[in-house]
Amino acid sequence: MDFDLKEICKNIRCDTLAAIGHLGVGHLGGSLSLAELLAVLYFKEMRIDPKNPKMPGRDRLICSKGHAGPAIYAALANRGFFEKDLLMTLNQGGTHLPSHCDSNLTVGIDMTTGSLGQGFSCAVGAALGSRLEQDGATIYTIIGDGETQEGQIWEAAMFAAAKKLDNLIAFTDRNKLQLDGPLAEKWAAFGWNVIDVEDGNDVDQVEAAVAHAKLGIGSEKPTMVILNTRKGCGVPWIEELGAANHNTNITEEQAQAAIAAIRGEG
Repeated sequence: MDFDLKEICKNIRCDTLAAIGHLGVGHLGGSLSLAELLAVLYFKEMRIDPKNPKMPGRDRLICSKGHAGPAIYAALANRGFFEKDLLMTLNQGGTHLPSHCDSNLTVGIDMTTGSLGQGFSCAVGAALGSRLEQDGATIYTIIGDGETQEGQIWEAAMFAAAKKLDNLIAFTDRNKLQLDGPLAEKWAAFGWNVIDVEDGNDVDQVEAAVAHAKLGIGSEKPTMVILNTRKGCGVPWIEELGAANHNTNITEEQAQAAIAAIRGEG
């Protein structure tokens, strides 16, 4: 099935804004920056079945930067894992969509998000488990550049390289609001293949990078894709907040105005 990935990106952003706007506050910045990656993974590259979400041997996505949960939910709803109406229950009492992802509550979530760094370690374990099972799965994981300051990330990185986990493809959502320095060189020094994407919010560049990363399966090295993104991408006033858009108040009126602009209706 072929999807219009640029239209999917709009849908993910708009549904993320609608859910957070309905609640009135949420992690806008780090959710909006991932729309292109989520569109490529869920709608083109990942071997998944929304009608059989626990399918053996399926590809898995573990979002270690757990505050991006709203965007993950928007992607899952658009992919057909659950009805979009559920998005309006985001982070409310009794919800199946908590602020940070929980595999016990949400259909399509492969791993509960804990403290920063833990999801990445779980992804490394999932990649090792998949290889032992010989189920052919590719394990994808997403970390934030601030999360990269966690020592646990580098302990897991060393383990993945030592175990030659070439079925593991990781992404760094690098908005440059925390980490700087030679990030690509550091991952290469830890024994990983590295792909540096100039614009991580250009769906064509992201699509090409993921296809390139999959060529690393068989290389006996895990792969890190560094996505140079804009936090809050797609909504100028949210982007302009910078680090302050991490967890932001937003009214339904503001959300609807942003949605209209993304749709070209504003």
